[in-house]
Amino acid sequence: MLLIPAIDLKDGQCVRLRQGRMEDDTVFSDDPVAVAKRWLDAGARRLHIVDLNGAFEGRPVNAEAVQCIVEACNAAEVPVQLGGGIRDEDTVQNYLDLGVRYCIIGTKAVNTPHFVSDLCLNFPGHIIVGLDARDGKVAIDGWSKLSRHDVIDIAKKFEQDGVEAIVYTDISRDGMMTGVNVDATVKLAQSIHIPVIASGGITNLDDIRALCAVADEGIMGAITGRAIYEGTLNFAEGQKLADELTAN
Repeated sequence: MLLIPAIDLKDGQCVRLRQGRMEDDTVFSDDPVAVAKRWLDAGARRLHIVDLNGAFEGRPVNAEAVQCIVEACNAAEVPVQLGGGIRDEDTVQNYLDLGVRYCIIGTKAVNTPHFVSDLCLNFPGHIIVGLDARDGKVAIDGWSKLSRHDVIDIAKKFEQDGVEAIVYTDISRDGMMTGVNVDATVKLAQSIHIPVIASGGITNLDDIRALCAVADEGIMGAITGRAIYEGTLNFAEGQKLADELTAN
């Protein structure tokens, strides 16, 4: 199982939000490339980037920082998955041209479902959908609104469209250091046949153990942010533990 470091970009800086609130941010670094290299040096095998400004504005905002991070990752042959403000095919094409491996579609996937099927046809193997949920319902527009869509129902639809994976975030736990919602993540993974990447709430090695115990249900990885920045989880130790627990 992959442990995937998150680099959340706001105004060119590396930050973390609590429960997706732009006004409740903590700046961890004003040098996102140095942060990326830190995780690469620690053994990361994939990086997760979010353009937070882009997510709220509906267009790429931190493209310069993204490009610099991607260049560092490509030099290390580490794939990047990226979300935030991807609302049209040109943006996907531009990011793939930069070297991004996977584009994560969030709000527009929910609001305009045929957009995902079109992307999967035009960019096969490169599209991931991010489903952010509270109490089983999908949130949109930077988590500011709850939709009426059930997470499992909409995930099945995107699986049929041909997405590579689902990034599942329990937004009630994201950035709160309260542990992973393992039950909800497993329930989703058992309902579809494409991989699920867990996100939100990872705090320490116990959370890694809990996810590894159910990795066979279809959970391929876990995104971690605040925990590795604040030091409650040592990234290298976490990945080593995950490798040991899922070796068989």
